[in-house]
Amino acid sequence: MKRVLSSALVVLFLLSVGCATKDYVKQQVDPLADRISKLEARAANLESKMTALEKLGTDVEAAKRDAADAKALAQEAMKSAKDCCDRADAAAKRAEAAADRAEAALKKAETSAEKAKKAFELEQRK
Repeated sequence: MKRVLSSALVVLFLLSVGCATKDYVKQQVDPLADRISKLEARAANLESKMTALEKLGTDVEAAKRDAADAKALAQEAMKSAKDCCDRADAAAKRAEAAADRAEAALKKAETSAEKAKKAFELEQRK
């Protein structure tokens, strides 16, 4: 009796489990498919952002190289300008020295003119 009863329970259990229907499988798989499609879209979005960032990284590197080149050119221009200023300063000093000599010569000429004038006046009185 126990044997018959246990066999009947096994058969009843097997009949109650049954096969999965298409609707049941679809009901179980659809939410997963939706989540997978959302994750794929998100991954594609992240990939496009990564590509944009990589391009931006190369643009930044190019900008750094351009900035370094511009800095080198600016330093070269500053050196050239400094050299030019040094030459102009030296020329100004030479011009100032020449002006001082000219002023001294003018004073000597004025003194000589005064002496000549006095000598002429003395000659006229005689």
